Amino acid sequence: MEKIIEIDSLDELDKVAKAVIESLDRRTVVALDAPMGAGKTTLVSQIAKYLGSEDDVTSPTFAIVNQYEGERTIYHFDMYRIDKIEEALDFGSEEYLSSGELCLVEWPEKIEALLPEDTMVVKIEILSDTARRFVIR
Repeated sequence: MEKIIEIDSLDELDKVAKAVIESLDRRTVVALDAPMGAGKTTLVSQIAKYLGSEDDVTSPTFAIVNQYEGERTIYHFDMYRIDKIEEALDFGSEEYLSSGELCLVEWPEKIEALLPEDTMVVKIEILSDTARRFVIR
């Protein structure tokens, strides 16, 4: 089932985070499909906050993966710098993705072959400087 949410400002991002968590069912991997500057890390921050994390959420561009703690463990990936699937395998991405913990993946197209079949996709479309459309499926 597809859910579409449009927001006019980041102040409304909490309802997107809630919709993502409520739409997970038993899935644990979320692919954040969006262009640079669309707000992927900002959404991850709201999801972590929704799940009770007080951790400082930052883009794991150089670390590739950050871990946050709240009601559950959250792994936040930024695959932007991955050039070959072997690089993702080298840091243990398969273990993270099959851990049963919540995995939020930026630039998922870089590791598409490793993503579980039931991966949730959240497509973020830029409508204006502050407005976004989120398609959750």
